[in-house]
Amino acid sequence: CVVVGTLQTLRVESTDGQTEGLATGYFEPSLDASRRPRGAFRVPLHAPPSELALYSATRRPYHTRQQLDTVPAAQAALRGLELAWIEDPLDAMLLQVQGSGRLRVSEPDGRTSLVRLAFAAHNEQPFRSLGRWLIDQGELAADAASWPAIKAWAQRNPKRLNELLWANPRVVFFREEPLPDPSVGPRGAQGVPLTPGRSVAVDPQAVPLGTVLWLDTTEPLSSTPLRRLVVAQDTGGAITGPVRVDLFFGWQREAEALAGRMKQGLRVWALWPRGWPPPRAG
Repeated sequence: CVVVGTLQTLRVESTDGQTEGLATGYFEPSLDASRRPRGAFRVPLHAPPSELALYSATRRPYHTRQQLDTVPAAQAALRGLELAWIEDPLDAMLLQVQGSGRLRVSEPDGRTSLVRLAFAAHNEQPFRSLGRWLIDQGELAADAASWPAIKAWAQRNPKRLNELLWANPRVVFFREEPLPDPSVGPRGAQGVPLTPGRSVAVDPQAVPLGTVLWLDTTEPLSSTPLRRLVVAQDTGGAITGPVRVDLFFGWQREAEALAGRMKQGLRVWALWPRGWPPPRAG
């Protein structure tokens, strides 16, 4: 336990002295699902294949998203690992980007159960931003690449949906967990439930998990200051570098809108014990 009086405030900056960075947002999606494929519920969410461990042990990347969708041998490895089916492939991508989600599952006996899908593994492929791909294609302006804009583009261009999805080769696999208390957030990389508005994902090579941080940024799509204490409790594939945080917005209805539009300038300070050497990126 660290007494508050023993803490010092350290400005977080990059190795080249940059103090300005980026704050984005994430949330826990809540989706309808079916335990069996039926009607519009045709998009599977998978548990990790057993052969993934062999690839990880030899530090080889597993099949890409496109290969898992099109190569028979890759598809066969996932057969029988379907946890549930949802309606929209973009929602499946959203679950994978966010790292967890809540499902209202229609069970074969007619019951509806509420479960959580938590991150279990990924295919060791690099993460590629769909927004960045659309910007590079000239389809979206750099300041307009929000998740709502990506979904709107997909609705206008259904024949290019696979092209969009395959631009991100990383695939996330899940494990199913019971959700007895819907008021408890998903567990982050630190192993504790995330708190809406107070938990952030960081690059742990630059900011140790558990660090208390002071954020100086603004609300999504406004100049309203957002300044508060948060705790580094999670990580993310797109969160790299010291002056970079992803703020967890929760799971309520407004969380998706806020997280999808959060792309703000950032300055950040760490509350660090006096006498301890400051962390270094590396």
